[in-house]
Amino acid sequence: MKIGIIGVGRVGSATTFSLLREEYVEELHLMDVVPQVLHAVAEELRHAAAALRRDVEIFEYEKAEEISGVDLFIITAGIPRKTAKVSRRELAGKNAKIMKELAETLPSRNPGAKYIIVTNPVDAMASVFKKFSKEDFVISTGNALDTARFKAEIAYHLKVPVTSVECYVVGEHGDSMVPLWSSVRIDGLPLEDYLEKTGKTIDKKLVSERVKTAGGRIISSIGRTSYGPAGAFTEVVRSIALNERKILSIATSYHDPSITEDPVHVSWPVVVGRNIGPRIEIEITEEEKAAFKDAVKAIWNTYKNALDYLTKEQ
Repeated sequence: MKIGIIGVGRVGSATTFSLLREEYVEELHLMDVVPQVLHAVAEELRHAAAALRRDVEIFEYEKAEEISGVDLFIITAGIPRKTAKVSRRELAGKNAKIMKELAETLPSRNPGAKYIIVTNPVDAMASVFKKFSKEDFVISTGNALDTARFKAEIAYHLKVPVTSVECYVVGEHGDSMVPLWSSVRIDGLPLEDYLEKTGKTIDKKLVSERVKTAGGRIISSIGRTSYGPAGAFTEVVRSIALNERKILSIATSYHDPSITEDPVHVSWPVVVGRNIGPRIEIEITEEEKAAFKDAVKAIWNTYKNALDYLTKEQ
């Protein structure tokens, strides 16, 4: 598979290194508007490929219009959150301009390509990209990373292997994300049954808060997040490339006319392969349903603000 990575900063470069180890990857097409970063990352990846004995061709581009023949794009380009005080939503306008430019450039030279949007605020940015590209396969990584964080927190607090935990975070990748406690299973047992059986306890409020603040907490300490996103995003790519049809909480186009005027990208557990879908039916509580609706509204507002910014820029 030929994979394009648009933006090779902290998340893009970490994700690219992770993908370098994937057996289905034949070519990596890297693009960044900062030449010294682009060429340094490409050189390092060639060193890594040699050490790992991976015959992966690595191409470099300073302009999106130079890229052609790519099967799948991972778009991380944009202005990052440099501090925890900067919300993902605040980035919407300027990053929407980048999404629009890419959406109007990439499809014509890469027919049939699939697009995975990572740029924050990721759900609104995927909606912007789809609007201007009119491509069918446009997803955002949505709550894939948040779900991994949720699993990690539950496993840590219950002292169980992370592989024994099943759970999902849905809605917005941002302040309105919804950790679905009703979806939690430990070794196949519903959480409440597991707790009753083992006598263990878990502070749901604390865990939910740690999941929601994980990104800001890590950025405050080391200035970036990279390994967690790279792992989560690689799982999404692998499920698509190998048609694994895993159930992942990614954001796809969703429309509830009672909440939004137009479709926006919202996370929910969905089957991920060369095609996306169907969405998985999960019984959730009334409280979770209300929180999910709030998340949809939040994404819609961010999306509308992004479009308003683009209109003013014209």
